[in-house]
Amino acid sequence: MDKIDREIVRVLQADGRASYTDIGAAVHLSANAAADRVRRLVHDGTIVGIHALVDPAALGLTIEAQIDVKLRATTSADDFERAIRDVPQVLTAALVTGSFDYALRVACSDRADLAELTETIRNKAGAQETYSRLILREVRVGAPPARRGGTKAKGPARRA
Repeated sequence: MDKIDREIVRVLQADGRASYTDIGAAVHLSANAAADRVRRLVHDGTIVGIHALVDPAALGLTIEAQIDVKLRATTSADDFERAIRDVPQVLTAALVTGSFDYALRVACSDRADLAELTETIRNKAGAQETYSRLILREVRVGAPPARRGGTKAKGPARRA
């Protein structure tokens, strides 16, 4: 993966719906050359699937939190993952090192929904202990700023 590929990945992280024309303009390639590189990145496994990022607030889920989970000794990671897979408030679950076993990212409609979710994780998913933190603000790091309309790429065009 070269510098241009890394920049393409950064553009797609910022806007997964960016057109090949926009991607090409951002990295100084033609739309066709950008499309070829994106297809290669998908084929190579660098880009895995395309997932829609949905604003939880638009769905009425106004409280976002992180919940650290320590599993009971009798609960396996596979069992826990199966138990939370269909819990709609759980956005992501990461198996982690340290004092806790999982770090969950959740979105809830209100504090009562968050409390109920925590009880579900403890009683039905096999958590021994949970530690919750509300997310007050989140800043996207490592992605280029969104393009503003009417700006043109500067510098000479590069070939793929």
